[in-house]
Amino acid sequence: MVLVVAAALYDQQGRVLLAQRPEGKSMAGLWEFPGGKVEAGETPEQALVRELEEELGIRVDENSLKPITFASFGYPDFHLLMPLFGCECWEGDLHPREGQSFAWVSPQDLHTYPAPAADIPLFDVLSGKTSDSE
Repeated sequence: MVLVVAAALYDQQGRVLLAQRPEGKSMAGLWEFPGGKVEAGETPEQALVRELEEELGIRVDENSLKPITFASFGYPDFHLLMPLFGCECWEGDLHPREGQSFAWVSPQDLHTYPAPAADIPLFDVLSGKTSDSE
């Protein structure tokens, strides 16, 4: 079981930030929400605050993170559990500290970006697509 945490960062137009996995990483070229692994002794919120500082150079107050949903997905080698938090305010300007590209995406357009399988259910929730009709 691998526990990772992700953020849906919203801009003033209601768009969501996606980051493209850089070359050299697994699943390179796919688009995902910023975030990362929860380390021993961290809460998901603490991990997300740390990851957003490390990846994007922004400072986020834990109290501004609002739980949205989570993904539970079985990859061939491990099971991923990923809570997704929404955030509309942070301090600092976004800087790609890990060589990733960024895109601000309208929620209804999330599915036009190729993403890791575990992120698709999160895209579904944010875009308003329900699995009830599948």
